[in-house]
Amino acid sequence: MSGQALPYGHLCWAYDDPAGFTTRAEDFLRSGLAAGEQVWYVVAGSPGPVRDRWRDLDLFADALSSGAAEVLTLDAAYSGGQVIDPAGQVSAYQMAIRAALAAGYSGLRVAAACTELVRTPAQRAMFARYEQQINRMMRGEAFRAMCGYHRPTLGDRAVAELACLHPEHNVTDLLFRLYAPTAHPGHAVLVGELDPASHDLFRAALEHSELRPVDDELILDASGLRFLDHRTLVHLSEYAQQREARLVLRGCSAGTVRLAALLDLPGLSMEVTR
Repeated sequence: MSGQALPYGHLCWAYDDPAGFTTRAEDFLRSGLAAGEQVWYVVAGSPGPVRDRWRDLDLFADALSSGAAEVLTLDAAYSGGQVIDPAGQVSAYQMAIRAALAAGYSGLRVAAACTELVRTPAQRAMFARYEQQINRMMRGEAFRAMCGYHRPTLGDRAVAELACLHPEHNVTDLLFRLYAPTAHPGHAVLVGELDPASHDLFRAALEHSELRPVDDELILDASGLRFLDHRTLVHLSEYAQQREARLVLRGCSAGTVRLAALLDLPGLSMEVTR
């Protein structure tokens, strides 16, 4: 997946070996340089060792000299202290994108080792909200990002909480994704499978997505959803009622529509795949 064109430009990479993540991140950034983008590698420690190594790699050496590539610390790229400010960080990246475009680049591409920003539950909750806000921002901006999370430090559950909010990830046992496809605050895409083992994680993902009704309606594009159980439908109904909205599952299978009809759940509507 690394180095390929990403449909939405937002990739989560869970890793066990930091050196392996560096290799993936550099592949991702090389693609950006080839596309005329400015690229940033955001590291948790000192940027010196990466800069020193890049000076021995022709592509990155030239990019460092020209300003097309930068190696930054977490503190330099992510302001706001120990717990991220989602809206403030999105605004900071928007300013960086505009600066890159003004300098003649085709956009901005960032690979970031984000583990230190998500160690605690409070940090993860705010960073998860930021991930969805970045998803929305990306649909209208020349921006691509790769978020790296160190699995041994965070644990599988914490990584899953973050990975499921990305359009692309490498977590093989994570069965669903929920992400914002547009700047529309009431829209999200639901892909994969939702079974009893996914209930708690899906509830957290919905809360982090912060969907806001527009004209009293929330829309989930379920055309890429292969399976969901009745408890997921019950939860979606409760979610809609709590927000005094109607939640539309768009692009459902005929089987999902029949199941919802049997349950007769308030606040939930189905639009079947044609």
